[in-house]
Amino acid sequence: MKQDKLEYARSFYTQYCNTDPFAGKRLVEPYNDHLYVVQNPPALPLSEGEMDDVYGLPYMRTYHPSYEKDGGVPAISEVKFSLISNRGCFGGCSFCALTFHQGRIMQVRSHESLLDEAKMITQEKDFKGYIHDVGGPTANFRQPSCEKQLTRGVCKNRQCLFPKPCPNLKVDHRDYIKLLKELRDIPKVKKVFIRSGIRFDYVVADKSDAFLEELCRYHVSGQLKVAPEHVSDDVLTLMGKPENSVYQEFVKKYNKMNQKIHKDQYLVPYLMSSHPGSRMKDAVELAEHIRDLGYMPEQVQDFYPTPSTISTCMYYTGVDPRTMQPVYVPKNPHEKAMQRALIQYRDPKNYDLVMEALKKAHRMDLVGFDKHCLIRPRKFEGRSQQKVPGQKTQNQKFSGKPGRNDRGKNKNEHSRRNTVQSDRQNSRQNTGTDRSRQKKKSIRNVHKKK
Repeated sequence: MKQDKLEYARSFYTQYCNTDPFAGKRLVEPYNDHLYVVQNPPALPLSEGEMDDVYGLPYMRTYHPSYEKDGGVPAISEVKFSLISNRGCFGGCSFCALTFHQGRIMQVRSHESLLDEAKMITQEKDFKGYIHDVGGPTANFRQPSCEKQLTRGVCKNRQCLFPKPCPNLKVDHRDYIKLLKELRDIPKVKKVFIRSGIRFDYVVADKSDAFLEELCRYHVSGQLKVAPEHVSDDVLTLMGKPENSVYQEFVKKYNKMNQKIHKDQYLVPYLMSSHPGSRMKDAVELAEHIRDLGYMPEQVQDFYPTPSTISTCMYYTGVDPRTMQPVYVPKNPHEKAMQRALIQYRDPKNYDLVMEALKKAHRMDLVGFDKHCLIRPRKFEGRSQQKVPGQKTQNQKFSGKPGRNDRGKNKNEHSRRNTVQSDRQNSRQNTGTDRSRQKKKSIRNVHKKK
């Protein structure tokens, strides 16, 4: 397997297809005459009662005291007042390892369990009335995607939402809406936010807008974070994400709902650069999308291979293990830096990388002064680099240093300026001194600019 990457891809996908507790088989893989690797089927999903028991244990709800000497763990403030309502995810993103870790079958806690924990949170001395999150891997999944999963498991070769929602997919937000309302009604709770990932294609698949209205009206803190990841359909297909048109439909529904309830709220998309399949043209397409949005992301996730994901298998083998078709993989650190820089093209420190990327993608139409351009040509900023016959350069204009052919003319021009400026007699007496000072000063300026 070390010598044959295609063999590794086949081995990985065999493991991937056997991560279901109902349909998964015990796998045995030989490595030499006396060494075998055995993968047992995963444990059955936890029932609602078992989930309640796990989360009802007497946790300390803070970091270990050993961290006190180092000033504590600042990140605890974000999770201390959050509620985990579920485990598992049937989203099936290629770059996510949850299929191996928690499985594709949803496991949820009861309302009573979550309400008890929320009431406990309100008794904390530093609780200010805000529950920061109610969710898990995907916040708006509260039941298995279809009825058969709890008896026959998930489909081996099909996903629930990708590339299109399965006809058997059960889309229902009513239980989640009820839970959120119950949490809002707890005394001392001012606001309940949702900061876990909202699966926007699941929202779009819901024929009712009840959850979207509830979300926008009560549970968004001005900005809702969602994860379209990219805009190129070629890349999205390899990511296991829906087409860009689905995200655009969600954007329209979200904006329309905010207009209806008279709120000024925004979407903050998570975006990823250099995922397997992302060529420079795809990265430029993503940069154009960001330009049209009118903002520059402060954070960019550059793809990094992690264990137990389809995307990492693509990165290592150069093929999609689901189809065994070749996949372009941006591995060169410089190319990855260019793709990342394109997402933050407005940052001045990324200028050279963006220019190089646009040249490589043959998209120099995006360099200029038009509103559709990403960056401006640098030569225009320093006109001394562009010499026009008979016209002074920027250095000549501001430093006083004449060109070789215009020295006589410029000396007369300089004398006339000095004569007009102040008292003629003083000006004549100091002309030689002023000229030498100006000449020295201009030479220094020219060298500095060079």
